[in-house]
Amino acid sequence: MVELLIKNGLIVTMDKDRRIIADGSVAIDEGRIISVKRGSTGKGKPEEVIDAKGKIVMPGLICSHTHLYGMLLRAAPLKIEPPTDFSQILQRVWWPMDEAMTKEDAYASALMACLEFIKTGTTLFADTFSGPNAVSGVLDRISAAVEQSGMRGIISFEATERHTHAEGSKGTKENERFILKTKKERTTRVHGMFSIHASFTVSDELLRYTKDLASRYKVPLTIHTAEGLCDLYHNYERYGKRTIERLRDAEVLGPDVVLAHCVHVNDDELAIIKKTGAKVAHNPMSNMLNAVGVAPVVKMLSLGIPVGLGNDGYIFDGFENIRAAFLLHKVALQDPRAISAMEALEMATIRGAELYGLENELGSIEVGKLADIIIVNPKRAPTPIGPESVVGHLINTVSGGDVETVIVGGNILMRDRKMLSLEEEEVIKISRRSAERIWQKLGAIKKR
Repeated sequence: MVELLIKNGLIVTMDKDRRIIADGSVAIDEGRIISVKRGSTGKGKPEEVIDAKGKIVMPGLICSHTHLYGMLLRAAPLKIEPPTDFSQILQRVWWPMDEAMTKEDAYASALMACLEFIKTGTTLFADTFSGPNAVSGVLDRISAAVEQSGMRGIISFEATERHTHAEGSKGTKENERFILKTKKERTTRVHGMFSIHASFTVSDELLRYTKDLASRYKVPLTIHTAEGLCDLYHNYERYGKRTIERLRDAEVLGPDVVLAHCVHVNDDELAIIKKTGAKVAHNPMSNMLNAVGVAPVVKMLSLGIPVGLGNDGYIFDGFENIRAAFLLHKVALQDPRAISAMEALEMATIRGAELYGLENELGSIEVGKLADIIIVNPKRAPTPIGPESVVGHLINTVSGGDVETVIVGGNILMRDRKMLSLEEEEVIKISRRSAERIWQKLGAIKKR
């Protein structure tokens, strides 16, 4: 039985051989891929057919690190003294935003972020929410938005001891509650993980406690790591150690840990990351926006450290982030050979799955894997598209607006650019209402 057949497409599989199949077909049944081959499947008449002639069929993109609520801050006319460094960005922009958030704002931002993700080809994301005045139960509201959208999400509350130790414990308990709930309900598309803000806002006790919980429940743990110099300097001054050294000594690092950013890390720290099996979520566009520096991703890749691609709550079009990763390291190293097109694409697909232990289920188009697939129409391409050029076009030509169809678990969420899982106009309306309230709280606009 075939529920859905995609035929005549140029398939970029991202499998272990990185096969590219011209005039290929993908057959899907019960949410999983049952056939990937050149030509017809020969498995009987499918219930539904998508003709992808002249189009690119590829795995859905994976965003390895995001803050969905960042959506509500976009273009906010904040009346603040312009920050001069990352610490001031946190103090003047993000932390006031955190404190303004409500549970309904979290729901609105998640709904809008999911809409934008789907419309630009992302099918799975890993999110951390921060809001000291909206802790208990907030992950349920975020989860409701993700479930409504039809896409996949790994969600968490960002535990921090910025104000008090009790605040950190409360955030960790919200993650534990939600993880237990999803395990009990056996949810398939939304899962929980543990999240810690950064080593400069938490104690060793919270680090160890959270890592123990993550190990007990067999879920990932993510933490912002050496994003700005404030993280490095804090650990030098307080502990006499670099950031990764402190995390190692606190017994936090391991294969289930995703380190976001890792901008200010040296060779010794990279060796520690490699030895412990920890993984890295690279956020090139956010790093540029915040002017924190360039993560040594080329060295990470040479060491075999798994690196995924995130947006850190900034630009939600995954193809823009792929292009940024492809270009940033060339200029930083003054070497046009740095980061190949395939390496950049891997970070947004199979490597992203690997970061969260999902490489056997997602990240490539292979028999037995979940059918999370996007179809891209490269109609604007000025040059031929074939097996030899398709990866180059995905990096240099395609944008999120070229994504025509998005499929998650065999379910079509968007077809021919028309959203099927969400009412687009209503989502935008909900998002704008929330953003207006928050902007008023932040003094960016006056109450009407």
